[in-house]
Amino acid sequence: QVQLVESGGGLVQAGGSLRLSCAVSGSILSISDMGWYRQAPGKQRELVATITKLLRTNYAESVKGRFTISRVNAKNTVYLQMSSLKPEDTAVYYCNAPQIRTMSGFKEYWGQGTQVTVSS
Repeated sequence: QVQLVESGGGLVQAGGSLRLSCAVSGSILSISDMGWYRQAPGKQRELVATITKLLRTNYAESVKGRFTISRVNAKNTVYLQMSSLKPEDTAVYYCNAPQIRTMSGFKEYWGQGTQVTVSS
């Protein structure tokens, strides 16, 4: 069974930093892109950042220059380094892998979410 397990969320003051981690476990043959999304109360889930297997990155305009996504393919792990945090970054952050290949085929997976709260 494939699982995406996130860690690293918490409460931080505005201007502070946090680092999120997402580890993929299970009988995995390959993982293509990975990414982070977030959902604030009363809002739709939105893309934060994505990274390809070849480490090509893409960011939402709202986080460019403040957040950095990275991954270690050998560890099936993706990270999100968040700096200069703002209260509007407060949300539940979800790890996403749109295409994980197992013996059963290809499937999209989501993590359970980790809360990030930025106080002003």
